[in-house]
Amino acid sequence: MLRYVYGHDLQHFPLLRDTMFRDRADQFLTRLGWAVRVNAAGEERDEYDDLNPLYLIWQNEDGRHGGSMRFLPTIGQTMVNDHFRHLTDGVRIESPLIWECTRFCLAPGAERRVSAGLVLGAGEIMANFHLKHFVGVFDPRMERIYRLMGLEPDVLGRSGEGRDRIGVGLWEMQEAAWPHTLARVGISRDTSLDWFRQSFSASDSKRLCEPALT
Repeated sequence: MLRYVYGHDLQHFPLLRDTMFRDRADQFLTRLGWAVRVNAAGEERDEYDDLNPLYLIWQNEDGRHGGSMRFLPTIGQTMVNDHFRHLTDGVRIESPLIWECTRFCLAPGAERRVSAGLVLGAGEIMANFHLKHFVGVFDPRMERIYRLMGLEPDVLGRSGEGRDRIGVGLWEMQEAAWPHTLARVGISRDTSLDWFRQSFSASDSKRLCEPALT
């Protein structure tokens, strides 16, 4: 199932949290060779994990991490604006209607439907937070994944060649993508909405309406 968890609430899901950060280390450092920091516990974390982001996490039946993404409003600090403005000719991507999406991660051996589940969850975030776009940095590997899911980005800028080529793009969840994505996950839209709503208690209603103020 999908869970939507703010950073300061990860403490309530210790197994899910710990396996997510360890799977990030396995993917980004071990498999992809990125220059990321891994702590003594074998977890990949960065300064953006300290900003109380909203995590979208696929939780396996055993409670462990199956896949995840991280979201931050662009009216605050973001990776795109802090490190990749050379790809947008120095223009800051900043709007209450645009959130940054980073750290797309799949656990080793993840079910094929997990990728589709993360796309579905991103669509629920966009719809329920009344967003227009996500912005993010992508490499050729991720661009192939997006293309297979019918979610090619509106490219704002690129740099580099071959495997080192990176770009910044905007995504939106088109209405036509919902049936195909739901079918790949194997659930109904009602179930998807139930997962979303279960993640936010009544006490979180103000936070749900004003995500940028968290």
